[in-house]
Amino acid sequence: MFNQNSKIVVQQPTIGYMVGGGLKESFSARLTVDPLDIQEGGFVVIDSGNYRFYGLVTDLKLGATDPRFADEQSEKRLPPSLAKALHGQTLFTNLEILPALMLERGPDPASKEYKLWRAEHPEDPRPLPVKTVPMHHAPVSLADAADIATIFGDPDKDGNFIIGYTREQGHPVCINLEKFVQRSSGVFGATGTGKSFLTRLILAGLMHYNKASVLVLDMHNEYGFDDVASDTKMPVIGLKTKFRGKVRVVGLGAGAKIRNSQTPDFNLEIAMKDISAADVEMLARELNLKDTSPTTLNALYTSFKSDWFAHFKSMNREEVEVEDDKGRIKKVPHPDSVACWAEANGVNVMAAEALHDKLRRLFGKPYIVEKPVSDGIGEIIKALEAGQHVVLSFGDHEADLDYLLVSNLLTRHIRDAWEKRTNEFRAHGSREPRPLVIVVEEAHKLLNREMAAQTTFATIARELRKYYVTLLIVDQRPSQIYDEVMSQLGTRISGWLGDDDDIQAVLSGLSGREAIKGMLARLQPKEEVLLLGWGVPMPLPVRSRRYDDNFWRELLGAKNGSTEAGLLKELGFD
Repeated sequence: MFNQNSKIVVQQPTIGYMVGGGLKESFSARLTVDPLDIQEGGFVVIDSGNYRFYGLVTDLKLGATDPRFADEQSEKRLPPSLAKALHGQTLFTNLEILPALMLERGPDPASKEYKLWRAEHPEDPRPLPVKTVPMHHAPVSLADAADIATIFGDPDKDGNFIIGYTREQGHPVCINLEKFVQRSSGVFGATGTGKSFLTRLILAGLMHYNKASVLVLDMHNEYGFDDVASDTKMPVIGLKTKFRGKVRVVGLGAGAKIRNSQTPDFNLEIAMKDISAADVEMLARELNLKDTSPTTLNALYTSFKSDWFAHFKSMNREEVEVEDDKGRIKKVPHPDSVACWAEANGVNVMAAEALHDKLRRLFGKPYIVEKPVSDGIGEIIKALEAGQHVVLSFGDHEADLDYLLVSNLLTRHIRDAWEKRTNEFRAHGSREPRPLVIVVEEAHKLLNREMAAQTTFATIARELRKYYVTLLIVDQRPSQIYDEVMSQLGTRISGWLGDDDDIQAVLSGLSGREAIKGMLARLQPKEEVLLLGWGVPMPLPVRSRRYDDNFWRELLGAKNGSTEAGLLKELGFD
């Protein structure tokens, strides 16, 4: 193959040759090896003149020079040697190849023409979108490790993180983490396909190579401390264990424990004054709020400003007896009641009392207090700005209501902080903001069509990459995520999906999606994923890395020679 660095051409064994196709359709190649040696999703190269084409096998089709040869079982009526020869001449298999990239490699380095061509191309050429077609009978080969490195990056270069290996030959496949964090991304897969393990791999890479700060909204308390796999019962190493000095685990509520025993680094309490009317409106579906609720909430804010939540919580539903001017006793709303406030402010009493009833679910949350012991939100923001990573574990508060409220409120404050720092950087040349990746599990609960317009997350997905903030959404039902949000995702890493709507959602907005649709549906249920989207040069199915001791040795030992001192430094001990 052609290696840009060594400038050596090594002829790879061919698996076939070009017989047809075009730019608006797949290339077609005649297979010259046993079709059982080639799989859907294979990464192939086609050499033609000065160009090398890169493509993806999307289908294998059996064919015959005459239908009668396919219908008749010649191997039963002819000697084996003759049957084999006949098969080679009359029966064949064609590959359908989705063209992805092309590279101008130039003439043979041993030729005189190469020096002239190199003088005209002083820089190593880069792969480009396919704009022409290879010649008939151009040889087709399986890509080797150097081809993979040319397209997906050299595993030995800093910032190139090995996400998995090619399925046929086990060559390492990288994602560029610096590019990965520039746009929001997604990890998808049906329940049980290993989304959480894959997410841990990516987060470990981001933390190790220090490409961004990470905030994990850990709804199920999986990422911070060590855990046990639900299916295999094997121990699962937490990010805090491996990056002790870099990761801060935050518990929700005073005195919170993670999994009933682990103590977080600090606790997050929500101040009542930090809850806005918009935060409550975002919970309309979860709290079953009525259409009149926004009007009532607006009136509350007008009356009490940022203290509206505390005042509304303190209101009662009592009545008092008073004597009118004729000496008759009648009942009127208590001065501190909801009804009294509503009447004084021109608000429908029944609507105000209905909202008060609905908000009792929030009034009783132990992590919502009038005066927190410390500014937990401020501490989280400071840690992220300082280059640390934060895992917010919800502890015992795993209800959707807790997740929706706290996640949206916290990210709203983070958005404001990063926007402010970005504007200061651009206007006054102050320190450049540190890139931030917010990991959102069960993303469809926050980013569905009904709620996307109300949450901070939709704004982040659409607009905040220019403010150095992106999302990593993790979900098993991508079809339930608002399509406008899905269209903003750069890198998409998907495991097996059984639902056709989910497959269509993952592939939305991508070229060649019809050709790779079946490939996504036929992934193995575990440890196979499809890489696609803006963050990778071309779609490719890979066998994902295992989240095990070997992974940690390879990751943490790579730059430190696997020495004890180097590993201790990576774990946060100086």
